[in-house]
Amino acid sequence: MADVRRDFVDEIRHDGVRLPPRLAEAFASVPRELFVPDGFHRRDGSRVVPGDPEFLRSVYRNDVLVTKLDGDVPVSSSSQPSLMALMLAGLDVRPGMRVLEIGAGTGYNAALLATLGAEVTSVDVQEDVAARARGALRRAGIAGVRVVAGDGYLGTPDSRYDRVVVTVGVAGFSPHWFEQLAPGGFVLAPIEHAGHHPVLATRPADPMTATVLCPAGFMSAAGPLGARHAGSHPPSPGTLAGLTGAAPARWGSLDVVVYRDLWYAAGAWHRRATLASLPDREQGHLALLDATGAGGAVILPDGAVLAGGAEAERYTAVATALIDRWWRLNRPPIRAWRITLGPGGAPGTPILVPRTWELPPGSERA
Repeated sequence: MADVRRDFVDEIRHDGVRLPPRLAEAFASVPRELFVPDGFHRRDGSRVVPGDPEFLRSVYRNDVLVTKLDGDVPVSSSSQPSLMALMLAGLDVRPGMRVLEIGAGTGYNAALLATLGAEVTSVDVQEDVAARARGALRRAGIAGVRVVAGDGYLGTPDSRYDRVVVTVGVAGFSPHWFEQLAPGGFVLAPIEHAGHHPVLATRPADPMTATVLCPAGFMSAAGPLGARHAGSHPPSPGTLAGLTGAAPARWGSLDVVVYRDLWYAAGAWHRRATLASLPDREQGHLALLDATGAGGAVILPDGAVLAGGAEAERYTAVATALIDRWWRLNRPPIRAWRITLGPGGAPGTPILVPRTWELPPGSERA
């Protein structure tokens, strides 16, 4: 088991994450298998259960473990460890800090926070998920975590926290989270943007602004936290078929990180940017959807543009202009953006959503 967990930590590091020693020790010591006692689904949909020979190796891979489905749609999971590590490092948790976690999942993330010395309150809207997380934390012998079944939008009005971390994709920040922050605290939350949920960091201020911690993809929240608003990008259409070559490749294929940088910029500059799949390709791609939702343009990692539908020519020109703009600005990375937040959501359940994006001077790629 020690070898498996050591390899696990190495795999997280090999994904480009710099693990501080305390965080590396937390990943090496918390038994992730105890948080998936009934097994899980891999990304490809296949199920792994504790009796399978590959169970432990599958648990200790740098990948998401889906633990609950609604039909074919994942509704609860243990997130990809490298993403968890980036968010935990971004929280800068110190012993004795109080942390509010929105989205309990399996309880594994809360266990890591507690191992770092935090006092954790974890809220999950699904009562069965909250109950299983409590059981897993007991089995693992993790103290210092309170799991509450409730609406994460409301947080927990009875407490104040040094940090709030959200582990489900949301459309915006609940104002209740800021009311429950202790002085000097801040919120990390994955906020919808062009088909993904990049993690934003913000703290109370006037005006409210945010920075990007890292790119990410999460399951989307329901209810007030998932409310669509005037600035929402269109939801993913799934697979776009019938697109043809409209503009040739412009460079060698971008790696995943830099492609996400281009994708974020496109979402900041164009409200029809989203994620789409292409036939016979596993990777999702940056798409600009036309009004029908079945056509438009797709930008590939090598800068080529595919297009289709009645407005294919116009969307090809828009896609090409977005690419050129990004390159003229020296391919700004996702972390360079500064976001201003404004009101959104329903009148009775407001949220704070991204309204404007800007690149400060000197934000181009080094």
